[in-house]
Amino acid sequence: MSETTPESAVDADLLGPPDYSGPILSDVIPAAALSLGAGGIFAEAARERARNLGFDRDTRTAVVVLIDGLGESQLRQHSGYTPFFRSLAQSRRTLSAGFPSTTANSLSSLATGRLPGGHGVVGYRVLDPAKDAVFNQLTWNLDVDPVAWVPDATLFERLTDADVDVVSLGEAKFAGRGLNRASLRGGRFRASKTLEQRCAQAVEEAKAPGRRLVYLYWGNLDKTGHVHGSNSSQWTEELESVDLALSQLASDLPSDSTMIVTADHGMVDIDHTLRLDLADAPALRSGVRHVGGEPRAVHLYAEAGAEADVASAWTETVGDRALILTRDEAIRRGYFGPVDPRFRPRIGDLLVVCRDEFAVVDSDTESPSAIALIGHHGSTTERELHIPLLVV
Repeated sequence: MSETTPESAVDADLLGPPDYSGPILSDVIPAAALSLGAGGIFAEAARERARNLGFDRDTRTAVVVLIDGLGESQLRQHSGYTPFFRSLAQSRRTLSAGFPSTTANSLSSLATGRLPGGHGVVGYRVLDPAKDAVFNQLTWNLDVDPVAWVPDATLFERLTDADVDVVSLGEAKFAGRGLNRASLRGGRFRASKTLEQRCAQAVEEAKAPGRRLVYLYWGNLDKTGHVHGSNSSQWTEELESVDLALSQLASDLPSDSTMIVTADHGMVDIDHTLRLDLADAPALRSGVRHVGGEPRAVHLYAEAGAEADVASAWTETVGDRALILTRDEAIRRGYFGPVDPRFRPRIGDLLVVCRDEFAVVDSDTESPSAIALIGHHGSTTERELHIPLLVV
């Protein structure tokens, strides 16, 4: 399919690619490495990008906290519930996630220092060309070798080789498997269940002798937003809990530590009546071999020779609710950053990038719990792409 194929009527500027030239999530670990005196593992261009984040003070322990689903727009909107985050407002910066704005992609960018086209985890569900099967990058529900899937050394591996002790704090079920084995491999792993336990582990690690990078992941805010919506009382209650726990963590860390708080994406709430359910539009399956991605950023893998017909059918049905791009056009416009040829076939032949109030679901194939979700992310709106950077 050529790059001249007509696209949706949506103004491309409204759903354009992330601004990879500005401060982005993949700069965070390099900046932490600089503060630890381990910047020598990077080329000068990467060091300069890291310096631009502005926290390259000398430190013995860097604690990188990633709160899944904490978008910058949501944080501003609910600032009245976050006295700790509010106290850091003067030094707070806004970063951009990559495309799609989803956890698997963002965690891979954080932990490899690469843009999506450079690490290859280009969505929530993507095609493994060798198996001609779409699989879930978070649950890792296909027999795919994680190290072969993300073949280049991660930042955690490179820092470990540079004599920085790296420890990841997360749920036991993720230890050494799936995405953790693919994009976040390297260093040690400590399991815990609650955020308070995780923060206590971070303090223990920060007080131990030696140079150390501590990575702390917390996913409950994202889960709450998916189920109840990011404008719900349940979401703000979880946000309050996060703010309180991180305030305590900041006060408990030793003075030779730096705490960096960021996120992987924001979120939008979608009215179920405004979604497109593929179960109600069987004609859209014609010529489609696989559907991947997620409700806000769909990858369509077409049958050979059917790309133009698929694009026409989807454009006619979706109209101005989404931007429909060919793979070539998405790559040319820079949605994934420079794309390694090894990873190009993982990207859909067509991409459906959704506007604010639109999403695509499939009640024929997805679970009732997935269909019931309110909060979503993946597209390139400000509420999904913009994430905070807070440094203590």
